Amino acid sequence: MEMPSDAWRQTHLGRLLGHAMRRFDERVLSLMAHDAEVPLALSNLAARAQVSAAHIHITRHLAREGSRLTELAERAGMTKQAMGTLVDQCEAWGLVTRGPDPFDARARRVLFTTDGLAWLEAFRRAVAQAEDEFRASVGSEIATVVTIGLEAYTAA
Repeated sequence: MEMPSDAWRQTHLGRLLGHAMRRFDERVLSLMAHDAEVPLALSNLAARAQVSAAHIHITRHLAREGSRLTELAERAGMTKQAMGTLVDQCEAWGLVTRGPDPFDARARRVLFTTDGLAWLEAFRRAVAQAEDEFRASVGSEIATVVTIGLEAYTAA
């Protein structure tokens, strides 16, 4: 009896999406590490690969006006404990701070610091450049179809 090929394990959509996301996030972090407008300490952390894609969850999901830890964890699809560890690291690096919640005196909000807002702006620029590079790599039409397809898939 002939054994079925296992090639599908390397080429299925989930695996390709995972590789693409890791490549995209690595490129974004690389661009941020070399952005002259990123605070030097943060740039150095990114350049030494101390900042990971996991830390990008905070950049992606923290509202400009601040968010509760539970909100951040939910948006990122992480446990509250895991997000708490990331917030602790980002707080030590000066990206975020914890402050009072204006709607609940018992709660705390995670807020961007001034350096964190500079980091967020660098993230915006890096994402735009990485998207431009993706378009240049696969062609504008394919990039548009991929984007539309992914938007439809994630909305379902």
